[in-house]
Amino acid sequence: MAGFFRKGLGLMPGALLMLALSACSPVKVLNALTPSQTYDKTTGIAYGDDPRQKLDVYVPRHALAGAPVVVFFYGGSWNSGSRDDYIFVGEALASRGIVAVVADYRLYPQVRYPLFLEDSARAVAWTRTHIREFSGNAQRMYLMGHSSGGYNAAMLALDANLLGAVGMSPKDLRGWIGLAGPYDFLPIENPDVRPVFFWPLSPPQSQPINHVSRGAPPALLIAASRDDLVDPARNTAGLARKMREVGVSVQDLYYSRPSHITLVATLSRPLRGLAPVLDQVVGFIEHTPIQ
Repeated sequence: MAGFFRKGLGLMPGALLMLALSACSPVKVLNALTPSQTYDKTTGIAYGDDPRQKLDVYVPRHALAGAPVVVFFYGGSWNSGSRDDYIFVGEALASRGIVAVVADYRLYPQVRYPLFLEDSARAVAWTRTHIREFSGNAQRMYLMGHSSGGYNAAMLALDANLLGAVGMSPKDLRGWIGLAGPYDFLPIENPDVRPVFFWPLSPPQSQPINHVSRGAPPALLIAASRDDLVDPARNTAGLARKMREVGVSVQDLYYSRPSHITLVATLSRPLRGLAPVLDQVVGFIEHTPIQ
């Protein structure tokens, strides 16, 4: 989350001023302002042998058996990020009765496409096998991600080969949620992302929009309308349009106040006034019909 809050400072409430003036990084301040009494957390669970193949589980403090489950993938251009930075996401979901799984995955330069997607699929497979131990219902499982993490969620939901490699199918998902995700970004313009996808020979099959099919799970796509990092018209609106064309249930929403980065920060308690992202996510989870 490098560059967090560099844009749009004038749009945000007093809590942001506290963040901007803090000597700590903004994400650390967000997490410091996140209450811990709403969840029980199990940290550092291995879903593979690599040190990056670990996840944390946030269980609602008063969870009932069979709670819905969200597996969350963070952004960072596939070359940075840590599950430790997203306590505020785990708390937000747990506070609304949802079991949250926040997963690390291997990053560039350790790996390139598609290995980080294979990690993501393994994290989902672990969740399906073990989440009942944490009061979750594997039959009510959703994927969610922000930015490049939204790409990971999209690929797992749309490219059946990825979950197929771990004995699953996109049909095992009740739905998926993308926050400012890149779904159609060839040719790659971002120099930091180019080597991740073997530019200039980036494979077309790396693009989520090329995997849309009639049997895909329902989706909620949310974007910042003035996103200058991931074009919402091409990515969010374009993917939503293609999903509708083949009859897949999809809702796309656009908010003017958050930026690309602060869209995910609206899940935190100090910044929820920027946009009702958490309410939209919870509503989608509560009302998605069984396919």
